[in-house]
Amino acid sequence: MRLRVDLLPHGNYPDVVVIIDVLRATTTAVTYLERGADALLLTATPEVALNLRTEGSPYVLGGERGGLPIPGFDFGNSPVEAAGQNFTGRTVVMNTTNGTGAAHTAAQTGKHIFLAALTNAHAAARRARAAATEEIAIVCAGTDEHVGLEDVYAAGVLAEYLLAMGEFSIDDGARIALTVRRNSGNPLEALGSSGHGQHLMRLGLGEDVRCAAGLSTSTIVPTLDPGDAPEGTLRFTAG
Repeated sequence: MRLRVDLLPHGNYPDVVVIIDVLRATTTAVTYLERGADALLLTATPEVALNLRTEGSPYVLGGERGGLPIPGFDFGNSPVEAAGQNFTGRTVVMNTTNGTGAAHTAAQTGKHIFLAALTNAHAAARRARAAATEEIAIVCAGTDEHVGLEDVYAAGVLAEYLLAMGEFSIDDGARIALTVRRNSGNPLEALGSSGHGQHLMRLGLGEDVRCAAGLSTSTIVPTLDPGDAPEGTLRFTAG
């Protein structure tokens, strides 16, 4: 079994893909499902999300650009904000700067797509291992097409869990992620020292960084549903 870590999305994924955007899309996605959402629709563009809003629709919109809420959306991309809501019976439509695009890249070829964060790291690793037949690719969303320390650190956490479960051949990306994990302190230190973590703190969103640093606090794994979804969206449900 191969274990691969892509420090940025590259595509060409033959088997299981685990998407990480720990600050904050995948952390928030887990929280939406914890708070009762029936499903998440990850859109290719903000316009696709806005066009889904119709009178009486079950959709609520959550997303950001540059860390700030998108005009016309109901929510930003905040796990703390999401944790204070009840989404029972609703479908959350998400579009973010990096994470939702990474999911669309993975879905072009991957057989099984999962969303992972630090908060569900152990559960996501177990789901990935159970589904894989030849390769697990952990894909870091990054920030504006640049590698993000926080995602690489989280990838290292997942890689550690996976290596504890069995034998893998690992690539250099996995070696880098494991090295970052072992040399970057605890999760809050790693996330808080990252460029994107510092950006969020300057925006007054330090509580989101602290929330995202929680390790294996959830057993929910957002899982791509291969069934029908509105055009330009990927439908994830709780796994």
